[in-house]
Amino acid sequence: MASRIKQSVSRWCYNKIPAPEFYAACKAMGILGIDLVKPEEWPLLKELGLVGTCTPSHSLTEGLNKVANHELCLRQLRESIEATAAAGFPNVICFPGNRNGISDEEGADNCVAALKQVAGLAEQKKVTIVMELLNSKVNHKDYQADRTAWAVEVCKRVGSPNVKVLYDIYHMQIMEGDLIRTIKENIEFIGHFHTGGNPGRHELDDTQEIYYPAVMRAIAETGYTGWVGHEFVPTRDPLTSLREAYVLCDI
Repeated sequence: MASRIKQSVSRWCYNKIPAPEFYAACKAMGILGIDLVKPEEWPLLKELGLVGTCTPSHSLTEGLNKVANHELCLRQLRESIEATAAAGFPNVICFPGNRNGISDEEGADNCVAALKQVAGLAEQKKVTIVMELLNSKVNHKDYQADRTAWAVEVCKRVGSPNVKVLYDIYHMQIMEGDLIRTIKENIEFIGHFHTGGNPGRHELDDTQEIYYPAVMRAIAETGYTGWVGHEFVPTRDPLTSLREAYVLCDI
């Protein structure tokens, strides 16, 4: 039976492995998408028949929640959208940035204002902008999009089918838990997923608390057709760990 989950993997977690070797290994194990690949490696992806499933754009900490950042961030987003569309890839990542004293209300207003300026281009180019959810408790202190409801509300207010949330399962387990219910209730506004074992953001094995087969089944049952990207830092042989994660999530 064909898998109901399209799996990808974040390049940065495996930077010690040379790109040609890593991409060939991913393809051999059935992982056909690579997240957060710099444009200089895109020709190699395409040569191997792989997809750049979520491409980079602007700063994680200095993002769309501050008006002073808009000029630079929007220029970088537009450039990324254009390049991503030309490559035939589906998603571009974006971030609100750190709060730095900005309230959730003001941050949301500023993100909505910024994203409305690029949503039309994303629709025209058939690229989805995905705002990543991260935890502000352990890894990304002061990050603003640390709750599903906040990011989903931003997407609702932008009102574009091409502006969605990147739901990071690891990060939201730390901040909220209740993963399956949250995913099912908000799937309309989720454009991409990331995985990672908690605690530690390591392997998706029995050393951590998230039961990934159930989460993957829940995602599949929603009819979601996008990508699920593995974004954990392996502590053992990296390709063995990645292959085990692929098998675990191949439901």
